[in-house]
Amino acid sequence: MFLHSINLWNLAFYVFMVFLATLGLWDVFFGFEENKCSMSYMFEYPEYQKIELPKKLAKRYPAYELYLYGEGSYAEEHKILPLTGIPVLFLPGNAGSYKQVRSIGSIALRKAEDIDFKYHFDFFSVNFNEELVALYGGSLQKQTKFVHECIKTILKLYKGQEFAPKSVAIIGHSMGGLVARALLTLKNFKHDLINLLITQATPHVAPVMPLDRFITDFYTTVNNYWILNARHINLTTLSVAGGFRDYQVRSGLTFLPKLSHHTSALSVVSSAVPKTWVSTDHLSIVWCKQLQLTTVRAFFDLIDADTKQITQNSKKKLSVLSHHFIRHPSKHFEENPAIISDLTGTSMWVPVKVSKWTYVAYNESEKIYFTFPLENHRKIYSHVYCQSTMLQGVDLSWKAELLPTIKFLTLRLQDYPSLSHLVVYVPSVHGSKFVVDCEFFKKETRYIQLPVTHLFSFGLSSRKVVLNTNGLYYNLELLNFGQIYQAFKINVVSKCSAVKEEITSIYKLHIPWSYEDSLTIAQAPSSTEISLKLHIAQPENDSHVALLKMYTSSDCRYEVSFRFHGGALPAYVISNMLLTYRGQLYSLFSTGCCLEYATMLDKEAKPYKVDPFVIIIKFLLGYKWFKELWDVLLLPELDAIILTSQSMCFPLISLILFLFGTCTAYWSGLLSSASVRLLSSLWLALKRPSELPKDIKMISPDLPFLTIVLIIISWTTCGALAILLSYVYYVFKVVHLQASLTTFKNSQPVNPKHSRRSEKKSNHHKDSSVHHLRLSANDAEDSLRMHSTVINLLSWIVFLSMPSLIYWLKNLRYYFKLNPDPCKPLAFILIPTMAVLGNTYTVSIKSSKLLKTASQFPLPLAVGVIAFGSAHLYRVPCFAFIPLLLHALCNFM
Repeated sequence: MFLHSINLWNLAFYVFMVFLATLGLWDVFFGFEENKCSMSYMFEYPEYQKIELPKKLAKRYPAYELYLYGEGSYAEEHKILPLTGIPVLFLPGNAGSYKQVRSIGSIALRKAEDIDFKYHFDFFSVNFNEELVALYGGSLQKQTKFVHECIKTILKLYKGQEFAPKSVAIIGHSMGGLVARALLTLKNFKHDLINLLITQATPHVAPVMPLDRFITDFYTTVNNYWILNARHINLTTLSVAGGFRDYQVRSGLTFLPKLSHHTSALSVVSSAVPKTWVSTDHLSIVWCKQLQLTTVRAFFDLIDADTKQITQNSKKKLSVLSHHFIRHPSKHFEENPAIISDLTGTSMWVPVKVSKWTYVAYNESEKIYFTFPLENHRKIYSHVYCQSTMLQGVDLSWKAELLPTIKFLTLRLQDYPSLSHLVVYVPSVHGSKFVVDCEFFKKETRYIQLPVTHLFSFGLSSRKVVLNTNGLYYNLELLNFGQIYQAFKINVVSKCSAVKEEITSIYKLHIPWSYEDSLTIAQAPSSTEISLKLHIAQPENDSHVALLKMYTSSDCRYEVSFRFHGGALPAYVISNMLLTYRGQLYSLFSTGCCLEYATMLDKEAKPYKVDPFVIIIKFLLGYKWFKELWDVLLLPELDAIILTSQSMCFPLISLILFLFGTCTAYWSGLLSSASVRLLSSLWLALKRPSELPKDIKMISPDLPFLTIVLIIISWTTCGALAILLSYVYYVFKVVHLQASLTTFKNSQPVNPKHSRRSEKKSNHHKDSSVHHLRLSANDAEDSLRMHSTVINLLSWIVFLSMPSLIYWLKNLRYYFKLNPDPCKPLAFILIPTMAVLGNTYTVSIKSSKLLKTASQFPLPLAVGVIAFGSAHLYRVPCFAFIPLLLHALCNFM
C-alpha cells in the first residue's frame, strides 16, 4: 500500500533529497581550495639502505624495519658506516610507508649540497609494515617500543665521531606523531634522546575513530602523561595541521593542549605557515614542496655551530620555529638581532613630507634613503604603514612581515615617542622593477567592525561595508564569529579606475586565538569569494576578535558583503504547521474527529491569517504612543523592522516566504508520514504483530523513570541531546501505534458493514466506560493524523537545536557538560511534554475542558513566530512547543 502511494511528486522530492545529500558530501570532500602544493621531486634515484638491527630485536619485531634514506653519491658513501651527519627519524602513520621520507630527505640533501656539506642531515625511516593503527590500536604500544630501540640503534651508528649526536629529531606523520609522543611514557626512556619533535596532521587530542579500547587507552595514557608531567617535559614540539583539505584528520584534533607549564609547544595550520600559505590533504602534507622547504630551512637554522648538531637551547629552538612557521619578518634568522642599524654611507637622502607616498624603481643604481619627519604626523595620525613588492633585499626592521607578493610594516607612532624620523631604505637594483608605498593613517579609519550574519539567516540577511577611502591597508573586525559550527562566505568586490594592468590584492583571515590564518590572493578589479570557517573555537575568556586583513590598492574601491545561505524560512514553515495544528485541534473539538495533515494544511495555512497582523504592528510602531506601550510590555523589537534596516525586507517577500513555507511544510509532512509507515513495516517484519491497546494509559509505569533519566541527561550533558532522545522515543511510540493499526486492519473481515458495526460497538463500550478507555481503529487513525503534525513540529525543534548538539559533540573532548546551554530550559519542559504526548490518543482528550483553548492558541503563535522568529531562529522552538504543552495538558483537564 505504501508503494502504491508514491507518485511522481513523491519521486521528485526524494530525488531532490538525494541531490541535497550529494551537495553535502561534495562540500565535505571537495568544498575547499584546490591543491596548490607543488610536487617535490628527487634529483637522483632514491635509495633506502636497510639498517641491520640486533638479532634479538629483529626477532622480537619481525615485521618492523629501519632504513636510511639517500640519493646518488651520498647513498653510495654512506653504505659504509659510521655516519657523520645529524640524525632525523621519520615515523609514518596509519597505513603509511617508510618511503614517504624521500621528499624532505631529498630537499635537505640539496640544501646541504648548496653549503658544500658544512652541515648535513641523515634521514632515517621506520617501516611499520603499513599497519592500520587508526583502525586497530593493539599495535601502537609495540610500535612505540620499537621506535625506542631504533633511536638507540641510530645513535650507535655515530659512535666514535668527533661531533657524535646524543639525541635525534623526529618527524611524525599522522599516528606516527602520536607514537613519538608516547615514547615519553615508556618506563626506561630518557627524555634527552629526542631534541625536537615535528608532527604532521597528527590527531593529538583524540582518535578520529575510536573503534577499540586499545586506541582510547593509548590516547589516555599519552595525553594524561603529557598533562601531568608538563612541568618536566622540555621537548620542543611543533604540530602542523593540513587545514580544510584534510578531511581525514580535522585540524582541531591536531592542536596540542596549551598548558601553563609546557611553553615549548606550537600548533599551526599549514595555510598560516609563511612561505607555504596552502592547505594540504592528509597525504600531500608529507610531500608538499612549500611546507617541506620551510621545514628544512628551520632544521638548518637550528644547528649549533659549536656542536654541529641541533641546539639544546630550548629558547632558540622555539624562536627558530616561530620565525619559520608563525611570523616571518622577511629576514634570515638571527639569534641576537641588532636593534640599531648603521645608516652611514654615500647614499642619497630624500626628505618626504606628504602623508601618502609611492616610489617605483625600475633600474636604479644608487641606494636611496627616504626620510619621513614624524613630528607633524603624530598630531594627526596614529599609525604608519609601508609595503614593498621587492621580496629579496635588506630589511632594517624586525617588525616587517612577509606575504606572498609583498612585505609590509605597520607601526603605532605612540610606541616610538623619541623617534624623530622614519627612514625607508631602497637598495640598488639591476633590471628589476619594484614598488614601495607608505601612508600615515588614523586607526579609526582603517579598523571597521563587521558583525557576521545570524547562523540561520539563510542568505536573507547580510552585512555590507564599502571602503570608500583610498587606503593601502584595512582591518575588518568580524564580530560574533568564534564558533566552529559557524561557516560563512565573504564576497569582496574591487572596482578600479584608470588602471592599465591588473593589481594584486591580498586578503588575510587572521584568527588571534590560534595559528590558523588563511590567505586569498586576488587580481583587482574582481569579485572574490572567501570562505570563513574555524578549526578552533574561541576560548571563553578570550576577548580577541577575528580579523579580515585587507592589503589593497589605492587605485581601487572595495565592497565587502557577508552572507550565510539559509533564511527566515524555518519561521514560516513553523507558522504553517501551527495553523495546521490549530485546524486539527479545532476539528477534534467541534466534530470529534481529526482531518488529514495535508487536507488541513491546504485549508488553514493562508497568508492573510498572519501577514496583515505583522504589517499592522509594524505600522503602529511608527507612532510614539504605541512604541512606548510596546516598551512597557517589554516586547522585543519586531523582526520585520530589523530586516528593513538591513534592506532585506521588501514588498511581497513575506508572501513569497509564506508560500514557500507552505510547500516545505507539505513535503515535510509527506516525508514524516512515509517514514512512519516504512518504520512500522520494518517493525512488523522484525517482531510479532501487536494489537491495539485495550486500555489507554496516559502514564505507563516506565514513563516517570524515563522522563527523569532524560532530564538528568539534559542537566549533566547537553539539552539538545536529551531533546533528540525524547524525539526518538516519541517516534517509536507512533511507529508502534501504526504497526498495531496495520495488524488490526489486516485481521478484520473484508465486509465494510460488519467492520462499521464492530466500530460502533467499540465506541459504545468506550462511551459507557468511566475508568477505562478502549481504542478503536477510527480513534487510532485520528491519533496518527494528530501525531503526524506533532512529529513535524518536533522535527523542526530538533533540527533547530542541532547546532548546540554539534558544538557539544565537537568539543566533547574539552568538557562533558555544555555551558551555557541554550536548549536546557526548553528540554526541561519539552521532555515530559513529549513523554505524555507519546501516550496520548484523540479519544482521551475529546472531552477535555482545555481543548477549545488549546485549539485557539496556535493562531497568535503563528503570527508571533513570524513577528519575532524571522531574524531570531532560536525563538522559533519556544513558539512551537507551547501548543504541544497545552495538548499534553488536555489529558489532565
